[in-house]
Amino acid sequence: MADISAKVVMELRKKTGCGMMECKKALVTANGDFDEAIKILREKGLAVAAKKADRVAADGIVDVYTANGCTAIIEVNTETDFVAKNASFKEFVHGILVTIVETKPADVAALLATKFAGKETTVEDELKQEIFTIGENMSIRRFEVIEGVTGTYIHGGGSAGVVAKFEVEGGVENTEGFADYAKNVCMQIAAMNPLYVCKCCVPESVIQGEKDILLAQIKNDPKLANKPEQIIEKMVTGRIEKYYDTNCLVHQQYVKEENMTVQQYTDNTAKELGGAIKVVSFVKYEKGEGIEKREDDFASEIEKLVKG
Repeated sequence: MADISAKVVMELRKKTGCGMMECKKALVTANGDFDEAIKILREKGLAVAAKKADRVAADGIVDVYTANGCTAIIEVNTETDFVAKNASFKEFVHGILVTIVETKPADVAALLATKFAGKETTVEDELKQEIFTIGENMSIRRFEVIEGVTGTYIHGGGSAGVVAKFEVEGGVENTEGFADYAKNVCMQIAAMNPLYVCKCCVPESVIQGEKDILLAQIKNDPKLANKPEQIIEKMVTGRIEKYYDTNCLVHQQYVKEENMTVQQYTDNTAKELGGAIKVVSFVKYEKGEGIEKREDDFASEIEKLVKG
């Protein structure tokens, strides 16, 4: 058996991020061959990842990265908030974002098969190695690539993230004032959860559905049911306008200055900067959104243990 020095074990630990005992075992199995030990640990990483695959990963972080006129937003899930706050995990997520911006994969499956930025291994290889190293299930849930002029905002250390895309004129995108404006719009989206940019973006089917609901509400209200048709129509129209004001970004009340809408804030900023600005689209991710978390009944589990 090869003599495995503590120094070599430490080097392997530094290279792979695995525990000292795991590194020692891998080196013993590899008869001291450093590269073979790395391979063994990676293979173990695959096995560990498979075992953990059925565990719910509903925590994690949302992050963004911009380079060369391209912005990527991603959600990577973990089982616990503790891991999501880990510096190594955050660096791993950043590396995935760099990979996305450089290669622009079509979807998550294509991303997993892509070589990780600066490495010869794939994103899937690195993900499984991260699962093995940290000891929790993880998954790359979704990402989106936005090209052009954008603003970004990350809330709560990665609990939510926003990317907004703009059309601009007059070089306003290169000013400090525009950077502040773009961030403020992204913060508005994070806080107020609009569904659309403006009225024209709302599908007709959605508006018709809202009208049907409003008409049903009116008919079921004894005080309103017998109102003239014209009055009912005006009531429905008025409430649809309120729907726009609530769900369309540019028609929303601007949270930092309640005496103006986001559109007015946009127009004022464009005038101040000597150009033109239009909000084109936006993406908002919230970590764990729609993922059903497992609820552990610890009291029940302890009771079972006590009773044997």
